Amino acid sequence: MFEFSIPAKARVPVPHFHKAVDEVIYALEGTTPTTLDGVRHELRAGQCLFIPRGSVHTHENLHSETARSLIVITPGTIGRRYFNEIAHEVNVTRNPDLVKIKEIMIRHGLVPTLSKPLVIGR
Repeated sequence: MFEFSIPAKARVPVPHFHKAVDEVIYALEGTTPTTLDGVRHELRAGQCLFIPRGSVHTHENLHSETARSLIVITPGTIGRRYFNEIAHEVNVTRNPDLVKIKEIMIRHGLVPTLSKPLVIGR
């Protein structure tokens, strides 16, 4: 379980699915648009969405305020190490290395999809 904050006008992570985990997103603050298997859900404080393993999804925040959600992943195989590795590749002054980002995702059980272009950050 972890808190997931998305700054205003940001798209993260790329569309993907999880091989071996289910995910629940519970909105705490702001609005978190989450697309699940092609259907867009506008999650507001107090709303939640179950994302079963194998379902393609992405989160974004195209609104003017930060969105905060609580994410529960079970079993808890995706943890701090994944987020630290991704942050190291995304929070750079140059363009992110998309090949490295994809490798990190795959190594941690997130499978990027080609349903949308690979977009990271703002």
